[in-house]
Amino acid sequence: MATLSLDLRERIVKAYDQGEGTQPEIARRFDVSLGMVKKLLLQRRKTGCIKARHHRAGRKKTIVAEHRIAIRQQNRTMPMPTLHKT
Repeated sequence: MATLSLDLRERIVKAYDQGEGTQPEIARRFDVSLGMVKKLLLQRRKTGCIKARHHRAGRKKTIVAEHRIAIRQQNRTMPMPTLHKT
């Protein structure tokens, strides 16, 4: 699914603010989903911004900075395992 342009986002919010229809009516008018209209209004209410937020999408990091520090410390104190033939 393509990201909505900032211009379209602004027109959706403006139409809602000016009372040009309910959320479902605005969704039909601009040919977007009702969920998108709701999401856009919620995002504006929470952050004050309606720009796309793709940098927040996707899988969250499993190993964070604290984990990396702990792993490095452990690697310094413990010898690396090696394979020996006997």
